[in-house]
Amino acid sequence: MSRAIRIHEHGGPEVLKLDNVPIPEPGPGQALIRNKAAGINFIDLHQRAGRYPLPKLPVTLGMEGAGVVEALGPGVTAVEVGDRVSYVMGGHGAAPATYADYTLVDGDALIRLPDEIDDETAAAMTLKGLTAHYLLRGSYPVEAGETILVHAAAGGVGLLLCQMAKAIGARVIGTVGSEEKADLASAHGCDHVILYQKEDVAKRVKDLTGGEGVPVAYDAVGKDTFEASLSSLKVRGVLVSYGTASGPVPPFNIFELNPRGSLYITSAGLAWYTRSRAELMERASELIGMVATGDIVVPVRQRFSLEDTADAHRALEGRFTVGGSVLTL
Repeated sequence: MSRAIRIHEHGGPEVLKLDNVPIPEPGPGQALIRNKAAGINFIDLHQRAGRYPLPKLPVTLGMEGAGVVEALGPGVTAVEVGDRVSYVMGGHGAAPATYADYTLVDGDALIRLPDEIDDETAAAMTLKGLTAHYLLRGSYPVEAGETILVHAAAGGVGLLLCQMAKAIGARVIGTVGSEEKADLASAHGCDHVILYQKEDVAKRVKDLTGGEGVPVAYDAVGKDTFEASLSSLKVRGVLVSYGTASGPVPPFNIFELNPRGSLYITSAGLAWYTRSRAELMERASELIGMVATGDIVVPVRQRFSLEDTADAHRALEGRFTVGGSVLTL
């Protein structure tokens, strides 16, 4: 049998149940992964609460994992038994499944790991690092010398996003919610840090850019920062919305983008930027290279046992975490 954290109904952290389930058998194109660590992400909270659609309940939660290939189904050629791998459970409407001892994964979704990257680091970097990569290289291709705005700069994605942007040669303005988080963001590539609950974000951004604003704002916070993001953009700037940690963005009149400077808004998701194995591996290879060489440091700051998953969700939901959080298995 395998342990798995499942939900039988939607709700708060109390609906997370530790169940015993059969070890699955890999079918055609699938690999069985013995998980060593699982990443914890805001999408897990949204799925638990019912804000994001899930397949029929009960369902195992978790979108990001790292472990060892234990068995292969027919037709898998991307990996071999014994390989250390990381992966993202993905696709629109696909079931999560990483909060468990064992997970079945599409073989073409697996990423081989070098010895230099341990399991916890891999579990904290794959979904978040690939997200940072597509944000900077896909949704708005940042160029050296540009100044960008990153909300939640001390979060799991934010810390990687800031470092990757600095490696490109960008100047980074980040927003955070506390002095502790400000120090962490500054230590991981953030040139200027704004305490968004105490300061006027847009005014500070305009001051830092000579009144011009930034060409792109990366916003995973949602409701609380949406207006500040728009007001921080330069003419024809782009707001990349990729999360709603503070709640969904309220209804918005698209015509307002015109008088603000012909602005753009996109709602971005990783699945649309990793639609083939070739695209996935292109992003993963660059990410792994930057981590392996030390250009990007993946700070795993919170570790929880599988039995303590509810506490992990409470910590993330209360914004008590900084950097990456993982479940150890």
